[in-house]
Amino acid sequence: MDHCLGSHVSVAGGLHLGVQRALDVGCNCLQVFTKNANAWAAKPLAADAVKAWKDALATSGLRHPIAHTSYLINLASPDEGLIRKSIDALVIEWRRAETLGLEGLVLHPGAYTTSDPQTGMARVAAGLVEAFQQTRPSVCRLLLENTAGQGTTLGASLDELGNILASATHSDAAIAPHLGVCLDTCHAFAAGYAIHEAAGFDEFCGRIEEDLPPDSVRAWHLNDSKKPLGSRVDRHEHIGRGEIGQDAFRRLLAHPQLGRLPGYLETEKGTDPETGRDWDAINLEVLRSLIETS
Repeated sequence: MDHCLGSHVSVAGGLHLGVQRALDVGCNCLQVFTKNANAWAAKPLAADAVKAWKDALATSGLRHPIAHTSYLINLASPDEGLIRKSIDALVIEWRRAETLGLEGLVLHPGAYTTSDPQTGMARVAAGLVEAFQQTRPSVCRLLLENTAGQGTTLGASLDELGNILASATHSDAAIAPHLGVCLDTCHAFAAGYAIHEAAGFDEFCGRIEEDLPPDSVRAWHLNDSKKPLGSRVDRHEHIGRGEIGQDAFRRLLAHPQLGRLPGYLETEKGTDPETGRDWDAINLEVLRSLIETS
């Protein structure tokens, strides 16, 4: 089985520098931010920056480049002003991803705050359709990410993600090939899916088939969890050092379909104080060792 494992990497100093950072820790694929994730504004992509990125990527051997959207975007909000701002921001990010030739753009569904889940999901679906109609992407697929379920955030259940995708597709069938899902292992566990157990993992795989459109899962965020099952708290931990444990990742990587999808670490950056090695390199090494023993 051809596994593709990588990480979210920094693009400080220039997008193209993220490519070398990914290679330095042993990535086969990479995820980036194309702009400041905690700001609405973004400078337009300069032509030389786009060329430097594409040139670096073309010679790197890295596959499945994706980006993560800003954390500020909230398509589920009852605040019309915030929804408008969020749609505009999503259009900008989707266009940037298209310009950079990225395969996917990961988006959190958002939080319904003072509203209710059904209304929030309808807002998200409508926002996706409007952003799609403004963008008309050809390369980049928008990937809704499951969440840990903190507060009023949507997407803790796969059923909610499926509902949003179905609603968006019902509104505009042309959007279907341009939508997908990115599943985060930590978020699934925190939301109550017992993926740390064999039976729970099998049940989760069954829910994927039952609740989501066929072949809609396009990527994984591979993170262990600092918090226990069903905590609804999103705290990532290094692979095998958290509450999920190594067995769940071994099962996932051995899965004939899901295990073939690209997987991206979003674990804490830095170096292991005991060995001085980069944490991304360590986590990727652990994941690859699990492939060999699966």
